[in-house]
Amino acid sequence: MFTETMRRFSLLLVLWSCLTMPSIAGSSLPNIIVIMADDLGYGDVGCYGASAVRTPNIDRLASEGQRFTSGYCSASTCTPTRYSFLTGSYAFRRKGTGIAAPNAPAIIRPGTATVASLLQKAGYGTAVIGKWHLGLGDPAPDWNGELKPGPLEIGFHHCFLLPTTNDRVPQVFVQDHGVLNLDPKDPLWVDDKLPSPDHVTGLSHRDSLKMDWSHGHNGTIHNGISRIGFYTGGMAARFRDEDLADQWVKQSNQWIDAHRDGPFFLFFAAHDIHVPRMPHERFQGATTLGLRGDCIVELDWCVGELMKTLDRNGIAGNTLVVFCSDNGPVLDDGYRDGAVEKIGDHQPAGPFSGGKYSVLEGGTRTPFITRWPGRITPGVSDQIVCTVDLAASFASLAGVPLPEPACLDSFNVLPALLGESGAAGRDHLLQQDNGSGNFGLRVGDWKLVRRKLKTVSQATVSRQQHVEPRGPHALYDLPDDPGEEKDLGPTNPEKMAELTQRLDELLTADRSRGL
Repeated sequence: MFTETMRRFSLLLVLWSCLTMPSIAGSSLPNIIVIMADDLGYGDVGCYGASAVRTPNIDRLASEGQRFTSGYCSASTCTPTRYSFLTGSYAFRRKGTGIAAPNAPAIIRPGTATVASLLQKAGYGTAVIGKWHLGLGDPAPDWNGELKPGPLEIGFHHCFLLPTTNDRVPQVFVQDHGVLNLDPKDPLWVDDKLPSPDHVTGLSHRDSLKMDWSHGHNGTIHNGISRIGFYTGGMAARFRDEDLADQWVKQSNQWIDAHRDGPFFLFFAAHDIHVPRMPHERFQGATTLGLRGDCIVELDWCVGELMKTLDRNGIAGNTLVVFCSDNGPVLDDGYRDGAVEKIGDHQPAGPFSGGKYSVLEGGTRTPFITRWPGRITPGVSDQIVCTVDLAASFASLAGVPLPEPACLDSFNVLPALLGESGAAGRDHLLQQDNGSGNFGLRVGDWKLVRRKLKTVSQATVSRQQHVEPRGPHALYDLPDDPGEEKDLGPTNPEKMAELTQRLDELLTADRSRGL
């Protein structure tokens, strides 16, 4: 009798718990929006200390959610970070994940588990809108035919893309499997070689440019700006740089409106503040920082418009928003757009050294914000979280088990992303650049940097906020030395040896999840 009574009492407790605990199963699964900025630094927005540029909409996200002081992307350039975010695996584990060329094939192959494919299994509608830069087609893009494989073959129901990145040709939109508005009578041709000796380029017609180049961006001219690479044709399909942000917002709002009943996953891949920095005319002159600062204001406007759409549809309370960046900041990245001359006292990387292309903290520690009204308590978190963890964390949120092998380096840090009391983030983080062999390893407060010994080109130096030492290893205590200026390796040989061994193990293993 006592046993039966206790059994019934336990059953009642279980039922009561199920009724009273917040549910995220079935129809109440939250919508998810990941807003990924491009080249946005830790110190580029107001809630992280910027005063020379106002970002009220991003600041609102932070005030209504969790603002992470140790939020990272996994690499200090765009293609490897985007690969790692979508696949949950560090990009260095797969060859060919450096900055993708205009005619690069699809880097993420069909059948690869991705954030999108995992959420599809849970019934999510999935879309990516904005910059792709992960290659299309096999063995190369068929610009005049079907562009597949691409996002639709790795878990997205819909895509509306800038196929590469806007300093690389071609300047056209890709919708699902084809170039939008392409006239078959005016085919698109894309290559890394001149189509003819008289082809107009930034070298041959430099005086005609509305934005001059500083290095490397002197190929085909479109909209008064020369690019990396060459292309002809497709005139009806080409866009104006100034209209990119408006198009991303328009397409995203339409897609959210159509999927308001959810659940949906939207990857909003902004191009701001990547070069060429050419915001819409209504934002030009909005700051004292030149076009780079104006693009930050445009990015903030995009965030505000998406939030308005959530509010208008009455779904803000059931939507998890993650705001992040694909890598840290850079000033001169190939164009003379005033970013260097007008920087003033603004510190794009905040207190950190390095930036884009670097494995110092400024290269991968970026703004990282999560907001889910009613679920995330507003606050500031010092837990280590990374974009590579979104795959495992979102799968956990949706109740989808990770397949094996997949998401090799993605940790479930969902409790930390949701700001739950006592929740821990990562205990370590591997940082890479564009694939040169430079790595950083953060474990707690300690940071090990490994550099391959090589000559640093003047172009690379001009792109970085900090010229890295040329020693093979360096050890830093981040709380005392956020600028990574004091190498403590010589005075801490045991810690240096410990982290060096751990870095080597992570680089040679086929995964870090489950080790």
